[in-house]
Amino acid sequence: MKKIKRLPDIYKAITITMVILFLASASTVAGDKNVIVIDKFSGQKDENGVPLGWQLEKKEGKSDIRIERERDNFYLHFVSRGSSFGVKKKVEFRIQDFPILNWKWKAGKLPKGGDVREKSTDDQAAQVYIAFPKFPATVNTRLIGYIWDNEAPKGSTVTSQWWSKLKCIVLRDKTDKLNQWFKEQRNVYEDYKRLFGEEPPEVGGISLYINSQHTKSSAESCFDDVYFTKK
Repeated sequence: MKKIKRLPDIYKAITITMVILFLASASTVAGDKNVIVIDKFSGQKDENGVPLGWQLEKKEGKSDIRIERERDNFYLHFVSRGSSFGVKKKVEFRIQDFPILNWKWKAGKLPKGGDVREKSTDDQAAQVYIAFPKFPATVNTRLIGYIWDNEAPKGSTVTSQWWSKLKCIVLRDKTDKLNQWFKEQRNVYEDYKRLFGEEPPEVGGISLYINSQHTKSSAESCFDDVYFTKK
């Protein structure tokens, strides 16, 4: 009988801790039937700075999470100093019904030499993960990661060397301006079919991450206005 390798680091956290908790969850649907609002980070947070409705996942080092305000707008702010952490939220819905993921993000600092293509440098300032649990979740869950890498070029699609069922798409890299908001929109349904060659199961959850522990450097990023739409 073939042994199943134990998952290390951030991907073990995503595929086991996050995904199993998401199996019994319900999505947050806004008044508009065409939108599933994940969060607009309205300023409410717990004692650790984690926005209400999310859970902290800390893998290495200290987490620095803040809700910041810019004029009348609130947003989520991460700072990583040789650390790996993120927040996860319980959502459950058919991606076929709400295929388009929308969000804003900006990077203040990229981890020096960060490159998703190598285990030893697999650090990114900003990562958005969508989980698709399949039984048994600990070994069959598929994940799509939309990442802001440093060295890997924009447009790259990379299969994680930590977890073969995690496919990362590099949306931003070191050529993009720092400290500037970028609006993103992805058809997650089409991305899933292209990456995995099958119809996706229900979404199990979403997480936002940052890490810089492999490169022993630091990173900074912000997230805002995360939601799914029908088109």
